[in-house]
Amino acid sequence: MKYLHIAHGGKLVNLIVDKSRAETLKTLSRNLESVTLPDPSISDLELLMNGGFSPLKGFMNKTDYESVLDRMRLGNGTLWPIPICLDISEKEANTFNVGQSVAVRDSEGFMLAIMHIENIWPIDKEREAEILFETQDHTHPGVNHLFNKKGTHYMGGPLEGIQLPLHSAFKRYRHTPAELRNLFKKMGWRRIVGFHTRNPLHRAQYEMTLRAMAEAKASLLLHPVTEQIRSREIDYFTRIHCYLDIAKYYPPNMMLLSLLPLSMRMAGPREALWHAIVKKNYGCTHFILGHGHADPGDEKNNTLQYKPEEGRKLLNRFAKEIGIEIVSFEQMVYLYEDDIYVPNNEIPPDSKPMTLSNDEFHEKMRTGRRIPEWFTFPEIVETIRHAYPPRHKQGFTIFLTGLSGAGKSTIAKVLYARFMEIRSRPVTLLDGDIVRMNLSSELGFSKEHRDINVRRIGFVASEITKNRGIAICAPIAPYTSTRRQIRELIESYGGFIEVHVGTPLDICEGRDRKGLYAKARAGIIKGVTGIDDPYEAPDNPEVFIDTSDMTPDESVQEILLFLERAGYTK
Repeated sequence: MKYLHIAHGGKLVNLIVDKSRAETLKTLSRNLESVTLPDPSISDLELLMNGGFSPLKGFMNKTDYESVLDRMRLGNGTLWPIPICLDISEKEANTFNVGQSVAVRDSEGFMLAIMHIENIWPIDKEREAEILFETQDHTHPGVNHLFNKKGTHYMGGPLEGIQLPLHSAFKRYRHTPAELRNLFKKMGWRRIVGFHTRNPLHRAQYEMTLRAMAEAKASLLLHPVTEQIRSREIDYFTRIHCYLDIAKYYPPNMMLLSLLPLSMRMAGPREALWHAIVKKNYGCTHFILGHGHADPGDEKNNTLQYKPEEGRKLLNRFAKEIGIEIVSFEQMVYLYEDDIYVPNNEIPPDSKPMTLSNDEFHEKMRTGRRIPEWFTFPEIVETIRHAYPPRHKQGFTIFLTGLSGAGKSTIAKVLYARFMEIRSRPVTLLDGDIVRMNLSSELGFSKEHRDINVRRIGFVASEITKNRGIAICAPIAPYTSTRRQIRELIESYGGFIEVHVGTPLDICEGRDRKGLYAKARAGIIKGVTGIDDPYEAPDNPEVFIDTSDMTPDESVQEILLFLERAGYTK
C-alpha cells in the first residue's frame, strides 16, 4: 500500500503494486480462482486502484457496507455515502471462501488485480434500494441495475492492483488523480472548480460553468463520466465529441477536459455528496452542484425524483469535512427577450422563461425534430445529428408480441415481404422459432430459457437497428420487464415499435397448430403462456392488432400507417 502526498488535498491511496510484487502476484494467480467483472464494477475497480475512491483500499467488507448504508460513514467513521461493493453470483458465492485470494479479471480475461476476501454475504436488495434510492421502483435506473443486473451476493476485501483497465479511445483525456493534480500544478492552477456531468453541455450548462468559474475565481475541470447510465441516452463517443466541440467557447487555458471512469448510481443527494468527495480526490477546490444532480427524473411527469434542496443541505453540511467549497445553482432557464440564461431564482418580473429538459431533448433527437437554437450550439447539433439521424434515415425494430397462435409470425412474414418490396433499408426477420433454431438451440422451454431466447432476439435486433436496418421480431415475449429492457437497448440506436397482437386466448386455442394449448389443458406440459404462465400485456404499445377480425394484409397496413405517421418512411 502506497500513499501519494500531493497539494490540493489529503492522502491518495495507490493500490498498484510495484513491478516485483506484480510479477509475484502473476505467478500466484496461476493457482487462484478468478472473478470476471462487468463494466460497472471495472469502473469501480479503476477508481479504487488509482486513488479516485480514496481512502478505500478495496471493495467494501460487510462492516463498511452496513455502516455506509446506515450512516454514510465507513466503519472507522470516515465520511462515505455510497456502497462500493463487488457483486457475484450465487454459484460464485458458493465457490469462494473467506480468507481466499482471487484473481480479478476483465471480460477479455486480463488480470487487473488480486482480491483478498474478507466477507461474502447475500444482498438484501429491498433494504439497499429503500435506503440508497428511497424507492424500489424498477423504472429508477439504479434500482433496475440492483435487482436485474447485480448478482445475489457481495464479496469484500482489500485489493492489490497489477494494472489499470485498458482504454482504446480518447487516451489523452484520461488522467489518474495524481496525474491531474500534477497537471494543475504545472499549469499554475490553485483554484479548480469541478463540473460532473453525464450529458453533453448545452447553453444552460455552459453558462452555469462560466458563472461558477467567476464566483469561485477558479479554472474549470470538465469531468464527465464515461459510463452510459441509460441505454437510451447519448452514447459515449458522441458525448466526448460534443465536449471537444464546446471547448473552444471557453477562455484559453481556463478549462481542462478529463474523462472520469465512474459508474453512476443516480442516488440523488447521497450521490452528489459522493461526487464531491471524488472531485476533491482529483484535486478540485470547488464543486458545482446543479439542479437535480444525479437525479434520474420521472420521465412520465418530467419531474425530479429527489428534492434539489436536500442535495444542497447535505453538501453544505459536509463541505468543510470534505475540504471542498460548494457552488450551487438553481435550474438555469432561458429568457428569450434578452437571449440569456439565468438561474430560476433570478428571473425578472413579467419574464417568461423557457426550458427544455434532457428527456425532451432526447425525444427531439430520437425523432429527428428540430432542436431550438437557443438550447444548444450548432456544433453540438451537427455532432448529434451525425450519430442520430432523422427518423427516415434511422434503423428500427418492429417487435410483435402476443400469445402463441395470435398471428405474429404470419404478420411478420407479410411485413418482411412488403419491406423487401419497398427496399428502403436492409431488413431481417427474427421470428422466435427461427432464432431458437439458429441461436438458442441449446435452450429448453423453462421460464428462464424462454426469457434468454427473447433477450437474444433483442440483442440481435439492436445490432441491426444500430446499423440502420430493419429488424422484425415475433416472439411471445410475455414479460413486461424484459420488453422494457429490450426497448431501452434498441432505442439507444433507433426506433422501437411495439406491436401487441392481442388476439384473444380462445381464438389462439382454436388455431392450436402446435398442440401446445391442448397439452397444457391436459396437464401434459407446464409453463405454457396464457394457461399456467402469465402473459403481461403491454400497457401502451405503438400498435394494437386483433387478428380475430383482421387479415394479415390489414394488420400490416396498420403497422405501415404508423411508420408513415411517425416519420420512419419518406
